[in-house]
Amino acid sequence: GLWGALTALSPQDWEQRQEEDTLLIERILLLVRNVLHVPPDPTEEQGVDGDASVHDRVLWALHISGMDDLLKFLASAQVEQQWALHVLEIISLMFRDQSPEELAALGQGTAGAERGEDTRELETLRQRELAEKRARALQRPSRHSRFGGSYVLQGVKSIGDRDVVFHKGLHNV
Repeated sequence: GLWGALTALSPQDWEQRQEEDTLLIERILLLVRNVLHVPPDPTEEQGVDGDASVHDRVLWALHISGMDDLLKFLASAQVEQQWALHVLEIISLMFRDQSPEELAALGQGTAGAERGEDTRELETLRQRELAEKRARALQRPSRHSRFGGSYVLQGVKSIGDRDVVFHKGLHNV
């Protein structure tokens, strides 16, 4: 079944793949394509508003079975290019009931919400940083002189006949 196809698709066994494995993979892809290709029947699908359509339930079953991961693998693996058209057709049929405008709006809505949340978070961090900076500024004395002064020590001779000149505060003397 499907798991046999999945094990046949493992990249390390690509060269050992048997002809029947290749046929099985192709048959599974064609089956998925044919199931998704069935047009909706409005008379059969008279449900309550908000109910999932038959197409949506098939897509959910494909997701639960792991078929979507298999399709992603087939679409991205370099050695599996022979299945590209099948995968493209299946993906096209998966989005059959969706309009490009709706899909784009959904993507922008999610990205916009995330972007708005990121902006709020950054603004909160910025306000906190400014508050911390103001608090540090208030803790510092308003004026600080690092110049300790120069003093002449009378009665203490330096080298020669001059008095000692000391360039630090008197508390260190």
